[in-house]
Amino acid sequence: MMPGQRLQGCRSLHLNEDNGRFVLLAILIVLYLLCGAAVFSAIERPSELRAHGRWNGTLLNFSETFNISLQDLNSFLREYEAAIAAGIRADALRPRWDFTGAFYFVGTVVSTIGFGMTTPVTVAGKVFLIFYGLLGCAATILFFNLFLERIITLLAVVMKAVRERRIRNSGLLPPGIRHDFSAYSLPGWKPSVYHVMLILGLSAITISCCASAMYTPVEGWGYLDSLYFCFVTFSTIGFGDFVSSQSAVYEYQSLYRVANFLFMLMGVCCIYSLFNVISIVIKQVLNWMLEKMSCLFCQHCNKANTFLGRRNAIRPGSRGRQGQLGQPPDSDGPCDSDTEGRRLSGEMISMKDLAASNKVSLAIMQKQLSESANGYPRTVCGSSRHNGFSGGVGALGIMNNRLAETSNSR
Repeated sequence: MMPGQRLQGCRSLHLNEDNGRFVLLAILIVLYLLCGAAVFSAIERPSELRAHGRWNGTLLNFSETFNISLQDLNSFLREYEAAIAAGIRADALRPRWDFTGAFYFVGTVVSTIGFGMTTPVTVAGKVFLIFYGLLGCAATILFFNLFLERIITLLAVVMKAVRERRIRNSGLLPPGIRHDFSAYSLPGWKPSVYHVMLILGLSAITISCCASAMYTPVEGWGYLDSLYFCFVTFSTIGFGDFVSSQSAVYEYQSLYRVANFLFMLMGVCCIYSLFNVISIVIKQVLNWMLEKMSCLFCQHCNKANTFLGRRNAIRPGSRGRQGQLGQPPDSDGPCDSDTEGRRLSGEMISMKDLAASNKVSLAIMQKQLSESANGYPRTVCGSSRHNGFSGGVGALGIMNNRLAETSNSR
């Protein structure tokens, strides 16, 4: 391959990094779905076939015993399925559409859980649900994002306080700073995404275990089934095979329903936050994979890094060549003054290039000194694209500003 062709491939790869990440994630999700389908098919398909065999045998025996044709029996079963869809059960269940039942239903709608145990059957109810869910789901997603922002801020404050206390007690600080350490300590520090993920994961496990300990005796489920219900509910998957608070009467019914609501609220918020933090880790893995792929398909990046390895002189015309080569993998961005303007020793340099470089370096230094004096976090470049995390909106935008691995001030 000609050097010009390698250069063009490297340039297009750097310019379309977001598109490359999107395509790579789509491919990995498709592979993940295929693997999941193969595993579940291998596990669940034999049980399904055995259940069909038992049911067909039961229908045949019932038809022969009571002298009922299979056609009439199937017609009766269809009526029974319609009754189940309307909320009619052989056992006594709570009313579906009294005020408390309707409140439980709208809670599953706006939280996007959607168990499917209760559904509107009238035309007016279905039309109202469309508009009600449109506004309610949007408001709930906003609530989840605000919860995510506050929980990460709270974790950042607690973790920063612990870190400051550890540094203060280490005895490594000068005596003059030790007593007034808060004025100098870590102005731009942010928590690591891995620490936040660990704390949220432990919180989700704790909430699920406590909720399962409540559901097991009250609903009569096994503890593993209760854990399964907690994950399906808190992640808003909502299959509907297990649904809490459906019996007509419970012991300490009011207390149980309040506890059920609180567990669901805390669990959904916690799992939502955990999912968003895990998505940041997945994005880091995608960035690493793209970097490895770029080095495999274009070896020119390694030559550029070797060329920029010497840091003892200013490289004239580097801005033009950098625009042709694209950003090297270890570059901090288009406005990084450490790697910008370096050249090999022995090359001639003009006074114009020297003056321009010194002027830019002086401006950046003055900005950093001003921000340090005012206690603001250090920002090298206004864009966060240099670390592989563009601005984003919603939960992604929140975490891009509050986690160490995604912030442009890291």
